[in-house]
Amino acid sequence: MSAEPLEIHIIADSTGETAARIARAAIAQFPSQEFQTVRHRKTGTTKTLMTALEKVKNRAKAVPVAVFFTLVNEELATLVRSFLKDAEIPYADLMTSAMQALETITGIDADQVPMRPVGVEAEYFVRMSAIDFAVRNDDGSLPEMLRECDICLVGPSRSGKTPLSIYLAYLGYKAVNVPLVPGIDPPKELFELDRWRIVGLTMDAERLLKIRGERVRGMGGFGTKDGYADLVRIYDELDEINKVQRRLGCPIIDTTGVAIEEAASRIIDYVDDRAKQVGKRLRRPPGIIQTTKAFKP
Repeated sequence: MSAEPLEIHIIADSTGETAARIARAAIAQFPSQEFQTVRHRKTGTTKTLMTALEKVKNRAKAVPVAVFFTLVNEELATLVRSFLKDAEIPYADLMTSAMQALETITGIDADQVPMRPVGVEAEYFVRMSAIDFAVRNDDGSLPEMLRECDICLVGPSRSGKTPLSIYLAYLGYKAVNVPLVPGIDPPKELFELDRWRIVGLTMDAERLLKIRGERVRGMGGFGTKDGYADLVRIYDELDEINKVQRRLGCPIIDTTGVAIEEAASRIIDYVDDRAKQVGKRLRRPPGIIQTTKAFKP
């Protein structure tokens, strides 16, 4: 492990966002090492490409460097592979193999047109609409709109309802979340909603205490007298909330120590499976044809 940041250089004929996303995913597997990402955008000509490659070669003399590149033009991709092999710089060609696989199954040669729009316009607008829906319906603020949701999350305060709703919205699902508070009846619209759309959240009481304690300190101590951040009362609260979740007949996910991506995947799998059991289906956002289940309810 190097004490100084290592560098990942991204070479792309467009913005480099595709390679950047893959780089972030790969970096996450090396939590003890610091990385810096350097983008070389719009390298769609031999001249701009060679300028970028020379910069990479010079940096490789000072610090370990890896290169991720996404070039649709095979001649330019070949040039990069040859240059980096000669310079003994490790690399990943993120586009060529993907296009070759599609050429194989379609029997059609790729157009190799750089900076071509990837056709996500419909997906983009669906996501933005879903995010707007999730924000407007945070904490059950508009009960009359519950019937319009794809997924409804119910659980105690600070159990992850809001970030999960926003993340599900980013994926294109219209998600709402409703807080369950002992002594306060949930909105009647919640009990009128299709049960298969509802997923309950819970969390370990001590973890919930820690999260709430941090929130209370940030609020100047508010909440210490009403039990919001009192462990015994949190146990009682979770018992009461669990009773409401059983009335709703919803599955319950414990979000303690679970990454938001994993929790969202579980939620989608739960809702999808429960919908099929009653002859319904979870709406598929554009770009999502079929999901591979990461979790079996």
